[in-house]
Amino acid sequence: MKHSTTPQTRSGRGPARRVGRTLAFVLPVVLVFSGTLAVAHVNWSGSPSSPVLAAADTAVSGASSAGASSRAPHEVLRDSLLVELRRENPGVVLTHLQQAVNDRPSLARHCTSIARALGREAVRMYGSTKAQSFARPVCDTSFASGVLAAHG
Repeated sequence: MKHSTTPQTRSGRGPARRVGRTLAFVLPVVLVFSGTLAVAHVNWSGSPSSPVLAAADTAVSGASSAGASSRAPHEVLRDSLLVELRRENPGVVLTHLQQAVNDRPSLARHCTSIARALGREAVRMYGSTKAQSFARPVCDTSFASGVLAAHG
C-alpha cells in the first residue's frame, strides 16, 4: 500500500469547525433572548394578575385603611372564592385558586384549607356525586377530601 508523499493540510478543518463557530455565535444570542423573555414575563408592577387576588388585595387594604382589624389575605381569598363558587362551577374556581397560589406563593400553605372549604361548599350546592366530578389535583387533592368530608 503506497501512501501519498504530498503533505496534507487541513485549512478548513471540516464541518465540525463550522458547527462550533455557529454554536459559539448562536448560543449566547439564544440565551440572552430567552432571558429577556423570562424577565419580561414577570409581573413587576406589584399588582396581581388574578382578579381574585385583586379583590383580596382591595379588601385587605380597605380594611386596614379604615382602621378595622385587617383579615389575613388567605381568609379574604377563601371568602371571595366561596362567593365566586355561587356564580361559577367549581372547576373555574379551582383554576382561580391555583392561579392565586401561583401568583402569590405565600398562600400555598393555606391552599389545602381553602380547597377543602370549596369542596364542602360544592357538596352543599351540587351534591356529592356532581361535586366530585369537578375534583382535580389542586393543593394535593384537598378539594376531593373536602367533598369526602362533607359527604361522610
